[in-house]
Amino acid sequence: MTGRRAGGTQLAAFVLHRYAWSETSLILELFTREQGRVVAVAKGAKRPYSQLRSVLLPLQRVTVSLGRHPSSDESAGEIHNLRAADYGGGAPMPGGAAIFAGLYLNELLLKLLARYDPHPLLFDAYAESVEALGIGDDASVQAALRAFELMLLRETGLLPELATETVTQQALDPARRYTLSPEGGLVAAGGSSAALTGTAWLALHAALGQGNGLAAVREACADHLALLRGVLRGVLHYHLGSSQLRTRQVMQDMQRLLE
Repeated sequence: MTGRRAGGTQLAAFVLHRYAWSETSLILELFTREQGRVVAVAKGAKRPYSQLRSVLLPLQRVTVSLGRHPSSDESAGEIHNLRAADYGGGAPMPGGAAIFAGLYLNELLLKLLARYDPHPLLFDAYAESVEALGIGDDASVQAALRAFELMLLRETGLLPELATETVTQQALDPARRYTLSPEGGLVAAGGSSAALTGTAWLALHAALGQGNGLAAVREACADHLALLRGVLRGVLHYHLGSSQLRTRQVMQDMQRLLE
């Protein structure tokens, strides 16, 4: 299947998740630039001699060709046959602890994105974030995660305007501290320690609005990583309806084992 142009439109994609469908085949959750999150059956991908085994890996860019699966039911959502898949180039997969960070991004996309809803800007941000995870130190990895979380919230319509206080719609006071509430948006923090200054929120707003990748957003996050981690985690948990993600639990278990 790999290397064969078996018809269909070529799509830039990442494998978000894969699980067994039969003794020889896989069901894939793909994040594509053109069609958003899609489901595909990769027939024969589990066979020892299948070239797809080295292609259909998480955190690795691929190019896929899809066809409609015979059992697809429009009422339940379309399922595709994977006709072809090739390595899509780009940076190598992240290694070490950065793998868990990448799988965390995958879990967020699986839980927050509806299927067949394209988000090309978010796809580009994800690809850039995966590359950043593979080449940075821990601080760089954390900045990449915070920047992607902000982009994900914005592209799914869950991030309020970061230049104004949500309830009053007044411009932020650069010297005042504000926190991001899941229900109320940006609110004056009072004595809360989990808050950023208006200057910091305005810098994040400006960076998100530049439209030329996440480098500026990562830079704006860099001086506030600890605070942003708590604030954004609260917002994400609220919209996910859960306080625990599977990848985060696995990472914590691994850390306890190492300690």
